[in-house]
Amino acid sequence: METLLFLFPQFTYMAPKEEAYFKMLGAKDVQAAKMKDDSSRQNEKERKSRFSLFLTKSGSHENISPQKKTNTTLSNISPETALQWSDSFEDLLKHPGGVEAFSQFLRTEFSEENIEFWLVCEEYKSIDSKSKLLSKAKYIYTVFIESEGPKEVNIDYNTKMAIKANMSQPTRNTFEAAQMKVHSLMKKDCYPRFLHSDIYLRLTRRKGPGATMFRRRSRSCVFNERGEPTQPSAW
Repeated sequence: METLLFLFPQFTYMAPKEEAYFKMLGAKDVQAAKMKDDSSRQNEKERKSRFSLFLTKSGSHENISPQKKTNTTLSNISPETALQWSDSFEDLLKHPGGVEAFSQFLRTEFSEENIEFWLVCEEYKSIDSKSKLLSKAKYIYTVFIESEGPKEVNIDYNTKMAIKANMSQPTRNTFEAAQMKVHSLMKKDCYPRFLHSDIYLRLTRRKGPGATMFRRRSRSCVFNERGEPTQPSAW
């Protein structure tokens, strides 16, 4: 009986019939059952690990949201265009080059799952077919929402549980609350750092030998040749 309580501490009390039943099982049978449970958990962890490796090898958000993939390369972006992204985070997200530059920056911070989740949610909301909506919802939940998922995003418990409750009959709004939270996180935390990153400063040509200040009307700020923000002056 002591062995049983050691293996199953939750059974602090057993009825006489239950106690007799477990005694009949024997310590070996109980140990075998425990080993089988541990094996199942290990197999699940290995499955998620393989899935995570597959996603890593497959690339970034372009593979998750093929509709968002463009031929835009950062080398084709003009400094004037890049400077427009400092007006607001929303302006950055509207431009394919802005999304790509921001994604590259997030990879340097090992948080690219945030922009990937936001993009796949945008794609998800455009799906009309119910069967495709269900399939895509399961994919998003498994990859980005489920605990220990390969690209789990940082959202609160209540939001996560609300999504889980809607997985049997998902709608276009199933991930809306989570998407808004991730958007807010990127806007308040990641976006300001992006504007001071080497990736962005190189695009605006405010980083490197002979760099000059680009002055333009902006709702945010003006940067000097060292990439430091200064207060905008009257034009």
